[in-house]
Amino acid sequence: MAARVQAAAKRKNGYQVLRRTQMSRELDKAREYEAGKKEQIPSEQKCVFHLTPPVGWINDPNGFSRYQGEYHLFYQYYPYGTSWGPMHWGHQKTKDFIKWELVPCALAPDTEYDGQGCFSGSAVEHDGKHILMYTSVYDRLQEDGTHKIRQTQSIAIGDGVNYEKLSCNPVIKSDALPEGSSVVDFRDPRIWKEKDTFYSVIGSLDADGSGQLALFSSADAVKWQFKSILDANGGRYGKMWECPDFFPLGGSHVLIVSPQFMRAEGLEFHNGHNSIYFVGSFDEENGKFHRGKAKSLDFGMDFYAPQTVETADGRRVMVGWLQSWDNYLTPEEFEWSGMMTVPRELKLKNGKLIQNPVRELENYRRNEVACRDVRLCEADGQRRLPGISGRVLDMTLDVDVRRASSFTVHLASDGDYVTTVSYDVNQGTLTTDRTYSGQRKDMICSRTMYADQKDGCIRLRMLLDKYALELFVNDGEQAMTSLLYTPLEADGIAFSCTGEAVFDITKYDIIV
Repeated sequence: MAARVQAAAKRKNGYQVLRRTQMSRELDKAREYEAGKKEQIPSEQKCVFHLTPPVGWINDPNGFSRYQGEYHLFYQYYPYGTSWGPMHWGHQKTKDFIKWELVPCALAPDTEYDGQGCFSGSAVEHDGKHILMYTSVYDRLQEDGTHKIRQTQSIAIGDGVNYEKLSCNPVIKSDALPEGSSVVDFRDPRIWKEKDTFYSVIGSLDADGSGQLALFSSADAVKWQFKSILDANGGRYGKMWECPDFFPLGGSHVLIVSPQFMRAEGLEFHNGHNSIYFVGSFDEENGKFHRGKAKSLDFGMDFYAPQTVETADGRRVMVGWLQSWDNYLTPEEFEWSGMMTVPRELKLKNGKLIQNPVRELENYRRNEVACRDVRLCEADGQRRLPGISGRVLDMTLDVDVRRASSFTVHLASDGDYVTTVSYDVNQGTLTTDRTYSGQRKDMICSRTMYADQKDGCIRLRMLLDKYALELFVNDGEQAMTSLLYTPLEADGIAFSCTGEAVFDITKYDIIV
């Protein structure tokens, strides 16, 4: 196999790549399958302004990058079923982060070194080429019946549609790591370019089984050298640190990681597989990150493996997988599973990440309904307001809670279903509860976080897109993201409180 592959190599844009041979049948198969199935899935079933797959399963966002004036987002993808399978790279692109255009599947597991999957990675533009860096997974059955598994890093280059793997892949093997590091857990490269040098930070495990992030450098994205251990968790904050992202912001550096098997602390880190961030400084000469305290990136039930891109106008925009590994909610009748969050603009304020939906979403707001100075007391029960309903919307609430003990927003409701967002004034906590959203399995339905009042008021922005609920508190100081696969006919919205609360509400339909 190896000899045949090498013989089938050719030069492209200065890089030695593999010719399209019989090995590419897996990619052709995936492209043909998604092209045939995408028209068969009812469009009304899909979300409106959240990226969903044309068919099949998706998880981690990959390769979130700017290329030739557009923004490309790849993702872990298994087109042939609605559960995880041998990983491909699905592909969509956008000009405004809201309207997404399907591009044919970019990568398939079709070589000896990535036959078990083209796992998570990232992308960068260079000299008119789009360079993808991904984790290639090898699994070979040994004579004694055991499996030899290796995670390595590989490169594919392309033109925004078609990508070809380098003939010298894999470009980084686990033997490049410090002695004692795991030869199996070595994945999720985050590539970027500074001046004339490429860098990549990659998750791995130290000899003691704790997580570490290895930093590599390269002059050409082909020949890589180990530079340093950028950071290590020392057994704190989970084990393996998956899907690292590392970038400058607001005069500091930010490190985002998604730890596996992390213990809850208070109201934080409840997902087991979490996404957290650190703000700190980067010692570029020595390749060391000096970090501050770990903070939750999202407090909801469905958020993982985010990745960022710098926009042409200098914004840092992040997108995450809007699903949980441990709570599979996809309805049996669906032929797709998984979606991405709305891309979020990131800012740094007092050492804290501020997250808000990209401003481009405002271009799709229609049918404004404003309800001002709505006074609600306990005796009113659940109160509905004219024009406030729907399952595809952008709604902001400013709530005066100085005379209230709590208030609740009842979403996606009818006589049988409801999801609630409740604020406990005395405890200072915000809770999402989807117990009655229509689930038929025993799974996590409630999540709570602290949320501050500002002069006796709290601001909530709610994005609801059929099955996706994203909450942003106090202009993006906190976020809480969850799925609710409630029948779309349940589109009622009501408000209730204990004590007395005063609401200012602005609601828009989102039409794309």
